[in-house]
Amino acid sequence: MNIIKPLIKKVVRSLNLSGISDPEQWLVDTFGGVRTATGTNITEITALRNTAVYACVRILSESLASVPFLLLRQEQKGKGTSHATDNPWYDILNSVANSEMTAFTLRETMMAHLVSWGNAYAWIERDRYQQPIGLWPLRPDRTWPERDPTTKVLQYKTVLPNGGWITIPKEDMWHIPGLGFDGLKGYSPIGLCREAIGMAQATEEYGARFFSNGARPAGILKHPKTLSEGAQKRLREGFEEKYTGLTNAHKMMILEEDMSYEAIGLPPEDSQFMETRRFQIEEIARIFRVPLHMIGDLEHATFSNIEHQSLEFVKFTLFPWAVRWEQSANFKLLGPIDRKTLLFKHSLAELERGDLKSRYDAYSIAINGGWMFPNEARLTDDLDPLPEELNTLRAPLQSLPADIAKAYWSSKITPKGDTPNA
Repeated sequence: MNIIKPLIKKVVRSLNLSGISDPEQWLVDTFGGVRTATGTNITEITALRNTAVYACVRILSESLASVPFLLLRQEQKGKGTSHATDNPWYDILNSVANSEMTAFTLRETMMAHLVSWGNAYAWIERDRYQQPIGLWPLRPDRTWPERDPTTKVLQYKTVLPNGGWITIPKEDMWHIPGLGFDGLKGYSPIGLCREAIGMAQATEEYGARFFSNGARPAGILKHPKTLSEGAQKRLREGFEEKYTGLTNAHKMMILEEDMSYEAIGLPPEDSQFMETRRFQIEEIARIFRVPLHMIGDLEHATFSNIEHQSLEFVKFTLFPWAVRWEQSANFKLLGPIDRKTLLFKHSLAELERGDLKSRYDAYSIAINGGWMFPNEARLTDDLDPLPEELNTLRAPLQSLPADIAKAYWSSKITPKGDTPNA
């Protein structure tokens, strides 16, 4: 790679791409990515071959894409908000994103780009009246922000499949940057932590090679005589054919002509192979801030802590990502006038719901406390509303002052058969 990089930079200069931030990255990935200290090449694509990385990217992208991304209209003071279903963005981000994909697919793809490359890009398709009619995700490794050399206005370039590129004005691009130091482009978590991921890939490859040799370490085959190159080649090929691979594991080894076999190398248990693999899974989960039980590692999970860890995942992992999406959508997709009355907001309540008993206990407290209608609780659980009487707020009488309670019991509305308890 040290030889390739100067050639890549020369190509970049010849293509007049000097304004690109990290201009050679997409070309580096074309040549297989950056080689880590373990000897593995890691890119945002090849990293997905690791099960822990794939699980983390998948759980983050699916979780955020599965909750409603609401566009709310602020009503008059004191009247709350309503869903702005008449706005085109509502349908694009909750139903059909463009002519080829659903809103879920778009948001899942963009979230996967964001947690892998640190940036998510989508081209805004408009009709002849400049109204939005669709969003199309763009590859982050082939799209970048830059400033016009003359006007200094921010714009975007994206590489086309045929090798050319086009310039997209900022008004037609929705860019969500992740963590970065310039505020314009986010850093790739996989790029920054490629050594940790490379270590995980290396241990996985080591295990695969170990079992491909019949779960036996490498060894030396000794012969009492000096063999020619042809004899060595035939002996090696014949030995590998008969005694290596899982299909040949535990076969009886027969050696002729006073040959002997001596095993060398450390078996996996002596080199702490399993401990290394387990630690690398924890490392990758730490990078993406995903609880271990959510990616299939239940070693430290208990019945009492899984629910709390799941709620912490929503609060400390998904919530910051949701705020990043919401503020970016408010800034990029809404104009200054619309932002006064409209705002985007994720509905994370579905992910924060506890078990059935805890949820019903909370409904009971809210209804008896006098700030939630019984029908609202039914609608929250997707049940049809009951008669109009369930749209009446209740008041807890046990907390009333004594004189008011006495007046209530002595009034004409006291039910028959009840005895005043003043």
